[in-house]
Amino acid sequence: MSKASITRRDFLNGVAVGVGGLGLSPLPALATAPTSQADSAYYPPRLTGLRGTHAGAFEVAHSVAWQGKQWPIPARQTDDTYDLIVVGGGISGLTAAMLFQQQAGRDSRILILDNHDDFGGHAKRNEFTVGDQTLIGYGGSQSLEGPHSYSKVSQQVLKDLGIELQKFYDYFDQDFNQQWKLKRGLYFSKEHFGVDRLTDNPFSWYQQSLESLTDTVRQFPIAKDVQTALLNFLRDTSPLTPDHWSQAQRIENLRSTNFSDFLQTHAQLPPAAIDVFRDNMKGIWGVGWDSLSTLEAIRLGMPGADRLGVSAEEAHSHYSEEPYIFHFPDGNAGVARALVRYLNPGAVPGESIEDLVTSQVNYALLDSDSAPVRLRLNSTAVHVQHSPDQLSVDVTYVRDQQSIKVKGKHVVMACYNNLIPFICPEVPEAQRSAIDYAEKVPLVYANVAVTNWQAFAKSGYNGFHTPRSTMFHNIEMDFPVSMGDYAFTPSPEAPTILHASMIPSFPNQGLTSREQHKLGRQRLYQMAFEEFEDDLFKQLDGALGSWGFDVQRDITAITVNRWPHGYAYEYNELYDEPDWGPEKGPHIAGRARIGRISIANSDASAYAYVNGAMDAAARAVSEQLSG
Repeated sequence: MSKASITRRDFLNGVAVGVGGLGLSPLPALATAPTSQADSAYYPPRLTGLRGTHAGAFEVAHSVAWQGKQWPIPARQTDDTYDLIVVGGGISGLTAAMLFQQQAGRDSRILILDNHDDFGGHAKRNEFTVGDQTLIGYGGSQSLEGPHSYSKVSQQVLKDLGIELQKFYDYFDQDFNQQWKLKRGLYFSKEHFGVDRLTDNPFSWYQQSLESLTDTVRQFPIAKDVQTALLNFLRDTSPLTPDHWSQAQRIENLRSTNFSDFLQTHAQLPPAAIDVFRDNMKGIWGVGWDSLSTLEAIRLGMPGADRLGVSAEEAHSHYSEEPYIFHFPDGNAGVARALVRYLNPGAVPGESIEDLVTSQVNYALLDSDSAPVRLRLNSTAVHVQHSPDQLSVDVTYVRDQQSIKVKGKHVVMACYNNLIPFICPEVPEAQRSAIDYAEKVPLVYANVAVTNWQAFAKSGYNGFHTPRSTMFHNIEMDFPVSMGDYAFTPSPEAPTILHASMIPSFPNQGLTSREQHKLGRQRLYQMAFEEFEDDLFKQLDGALGSWGFDVQRDITAITVNRWPHGYAYEYNELYDEPDWGPEKGPHIAGRARIGRISIANSDASAYAYVNGAMDAAARAVSEQLSG
């Protein structure tokens, strides 16, 4: 089906009305979504449309940070004084509550505040109903990467939650792609290459014979001389660095030169050839190879890396060798749900990790008066300051446009790091500057519920990367994970979820990664759901339409998880000091304790992974309980 023949269906918040959707007119359908956490029907994972940092989650914070608004501070507090108040209900905040409870006593009174309508932060669960089946996907934090190398405290948190890593070898079907003869593809869009074409991806982590490599590259819709240059580069085994460089010079030159420039200068690879794989690591770094060092290309095993004279060990590779299989159907929302069950067992029925997957959270019980740990959603902290006697901390938050004040003996700030100086007036100026250095990576994770994946099976691809895309750069079938009563799609005729990734960047403009992240965040705030939807339609139609995929017939719902403040910023050696990392950098000064206030979030670890969030929580709790 050509793009011209696609007519806009009546999508209602991402659900196709009349095609397995609600079948309601817009106003009554919207009215059916409860907005009060106390409502027994309140269940955010089922909401579709524009999610992630959704409407209602950021406006209050922006009024403080962007407009300098000062919300009124009530004279009197509500609730009794808490032993701990946590600002931010993501994995770091939930872990802080868990560790505080373990160390200070199970009877400790704890309040967790979060500005979103759901807990978990970036660990977001998306649910869909297709026919009589419930599909579960992840809308943010993806997997546990290299969990056996986690710190002792993070490994203990997983154990205390009942997460047994060995079981994931059974949960994750590592033979799925081989069983269905699926591999990674490259989709060249008509918009950028003049024709829609889906080919093999020679830049994925699998080996190709010389013959199949030639056949693949000759299918690329790029000029023949560019094809030839790319083939010569991929075939060649001669060194790419001059013999007269010492090893120290070699490492420094590779560190200080972006991979795109290096290939143009030392491999005579034309820009049109580099464009084909320029963005294939955006999912890790948020930028393309024009903004990443050649040394990083060695660590990630890029083509030509074995010709640079530096081993991965010499490049100090930190990437895990463990299989990438430690994944819940809802991503690390599974970890967040396990944390909530630990803190409030009555709100999350069940006893095992397997039954956790299909268990439905009772959100009305999360903020129950009788719960020792209360989780209060739709609540944005706007002012955090020690009381005059310095024996407690007053926290003012806004809910339903009303200011409410609570008091805690200790506070852990597990929210977005750069917001802290705007709501915590006691942050010293030097610490403010340190916090301000980092720029979170903006990203979008979209989930597309489809009635079948026959077009993928027919084409032989489980997903594809889109070179030069200005929106979604990756679309693929979800991870093949089955846990407990939840089973991954058994056959091409069955429904499944497609996962799409977008990280707005501005390549080849001489911008640093931080500058690109800031511009990307601005772009995301300006985009409407329809723009994301339209790009998904165009790409799926262009890549798979000839294999029988019909966007009007096969797509039943779309959830777009927009995260303008996404991944925690990790130092980029091309622009930042080369010795900066989780153990050194501005974030160390930025996370300094302020009396009864400590800071815990992945930003404070300069590490955008679950263990970064957990380790930050452990440090913050230790600071507060050490006296």
